[in-house]
Amino acid sequence: MTIKIYGPAASRASRALWMAHELGIPFEHIPIEMKDLKGPDYLKVNPNGKVPTLVDGDFKLFESMAINLYLAAKHGKDGFFPATLEEQALCHQWSFWGMTELEKPLLTILIDKFMTPPDKRKPEAVAEAEKALPKPFGVLNGALHGREYLIGSKFTVGDLNLAAICSWSRPIKYDLAAYPNVAAWLDRCLARPAYKASRK
Repeated sequence: MTIKIYGPAASRASRALWMAHELGIPFEHIPIEMKDLKGPDYLKVNPNGKVPTLVDGDFKLFESMAINLYLAAKHGKDGFFPATLEEQALCHQWSFWGMTELEKPLLTILIDKFMTPPDKRKPEAVAEAEKALPKPFGVLNGALHGREYLIGSKFTVGDLNLAAICSWSRPIKYDLAAYPNVAAWLDRCLARPAYKASRK
């Protein structure tokens, strides 16, 4: 059965699209426009009126990290969704950590630079967001010391979820020179064919 992924590619739905490509599972992408999110038809799929949403048969799921962890657990092979409870917990840890520590400041800068009219921009909010980034990037840089990926030498769902958030550092041209382990790890993650396929 083909799953459905709702949401424009230029939204958090991109994470689920990357996941589907990574796993090689058949899916239908429904790039619903933002203006239609509050329509009655879509609200039956996701009462929050947000994206992404996954529909897998009769099962509906929202929240990008929940969608990706579900798909990885259901379809992941060869350690992409780790076998041990401890390594699964680390994948959850890094996924949620990315949302709580990195997503808001990166998104604040991205929205201000590219989606806000010049007269409505808030340089003080951007400055505050930029001040918030060195600490988590420092933590991540330390965690990646001596390893290719978050859990050793194998790319996992934890890497995908966190790299999807960190990818926002690219369009805002955030300088990762002070965090060489992060920069090298992000390059590895975003060089994957599945990531590139999800951007088309």
